[in-house]
Amino acid sequence: GSYNQMLLRNTPSLAPAGVTVAPIDISGIPLFNQDMEEPPPPPVARMREAIKAADALLIITPEYNWSMSGVTKNVVDWASRPPDDSCLNDKCVGLAGCSRGYFGTARAKIALLPCFVFTGMHVLDDPMVHVAHEENAFDETGLLTDERVKSDMQELLTNLAAFARRMKRP
Repeated sequence: GSYNQMLLRNTPSLAPAGVTVAPIDISGIPLFNQDMEEPPPPPVARMREAIKAADALLIITPEYNWSMSGVTKNVVDWASRPPDDSCLNDKCVGLAGCSRGYFGTARAKIALLPCFVFTGMHVLDDPMVHVAHEENAFDETGLLTDERVKSDMQELLTNLAAFARRMKRP
């Protein structure tokens, strides 16, 4: 599997007490097509409901060609529709990702920021977890072994939960 999937599988064990990490299955989501928007395909409807039910989102994404992945952008496109009832509006989001490169997934996150601002999301900027040289962060079974990454993910999850609580206050 991918290193980003490995990071996702390790994330629930890094969450602070009282925080549940519930991955959302995006495997069956088709490419966005406005002609298929209403009614949405069942996998899209399930994803939107899961996002609506979440207090916050943690997006773990790879970086391809110095930008976001097409899969990540596709999920944002589907979730942002319809614009007047987007499940992303006012949602808090934290970002993490793995890459072989020196900068981790920093450029993918920079590319996603305009999408998040446009859709009305609140982006947690401290920390954004960029796992550089991903091949060194996990053992052969997919267990996250890099202590710095573990610590960064724990801080991200703690800060994201606190951020979501602050943003919910009337």
